[in-house]
Amino acid sequence: MPNKAPTTVREIMSRDCYRVRGNASVSNLVEGLALHRLPGAPVVDDRDHLIGFISEQDVLGKLLESTYLNHEPPLVKELMRHEVLSVTPNKSITDLAQEMLGTKPKVYPVVEQERLVGIVTRRDVIHAILRMRKR
Repeated sequence: MPNKAPTTVREIMSRDCYRVRGNASVSNLVEGLALHRLPGAPVVDDRDHLIGFISEQDVLGKLLESTYLNHEPPLVKELMRHEVLSVTPNKSITDLAQEMLGTKPKVYPVVEQERLVGIVTRRDVIHAILRMRKR
């Protein structure tokens, strides 16, 4: 019997995902993003509640400025976006794909009962849709 193609975010999300706390330095954030090959990361509190999102684009200017002026860049909480597009694990992959069209984020935090349980990327969705097509 062939593998069933995934249909929900839960089936394709990364559970052990990179996340950052608001009091982290932007330098540490950038290292983490590079290590995990992500364009952005969810910002969480001590209980893993989603409190924001920060991307490479959010920090690039301040990182450049701090390098030029030779001082420490600001903390993540000073640059993060508080309005965050997130999804639930039960969301349909095709519905999420529709939402990702255009200039929407490339990484969505996956939240269940107010806690971050994973992330899903545009790449994850593309791979899932390709698997659906092969059914």
